[in-house]
Formats: sequence, structure tokens, C-alpha cells
Amino acid sequence: MVEHYIRRPEIALDDFLPIFLTSSFVLIFGLFYVGVYTLVKMGKLKSYYMPLGYTFWALQTYCLYSFSSMIQSEPFTQKALMVAMVGYLLLPHLYYYLTVRAEERYEQ
Repeated sequence: MVEHYIRRPEIALDDFLPIFLTSSFVLIFGLFYVGVYTLVKMGKLKSYYMPLGYTFWALQTYCLYSFSSMIQSEPFTQKALMVAMVGYLLLPHLYYYLTVRAEERYEQ
């Protein structure tokens, strides 16, 4: 009986650390973006810190693109990830907008 093995692409040991770091930075920068944005909206930080939050989002997007290149994702997957990052940029804005509108409505 002949056994057939599916050969999966392997990550070289030299590539593991950069891939691990970029994937970790995606999470860390995303956390900082949402954290800064939330603290500004809550009034705990001044509004001039908001560009810092957007900088963290840009760094997160760059790290995600770099990560997808390192793992050799298909071009369609890379585009889908970038569309998801635009959604990640806009989602907190939508959430706080809806929260403010709901508070205004229930105050009336």
C-alpha cells in the first residue's frame, strides 16, 4: 500500500521570528488604536491624542500587509485584509456615533 502525504508549505526557521513579530504587532497596535480612541471619546485623554491612535492604526495595517506578504498570501486575500482594516478604522467611529445618537434620543 502506497501512502500519499500532503506536502504543506513550511516556514523556514529564519522566517519564523519576523512572522511571529509582525503578527504580534498587528494585535498590539490594534489594541493601542482602540485604547487611544476609546480614551479620547471618554474624555480621559485630550483630543489632540487622536492622531496618535490613527498612527497606531496605520502601523497595524502596515504590519498586517507585511505579514500577509511574508506568508505568501494570494493577492485577493491581501486585498480582503486591507478592506477589513478600513472597516476596523471605521467601526469605532460608527459605534460611538450610534451611542451618542441613542443617548440623545432617550434624553428627549
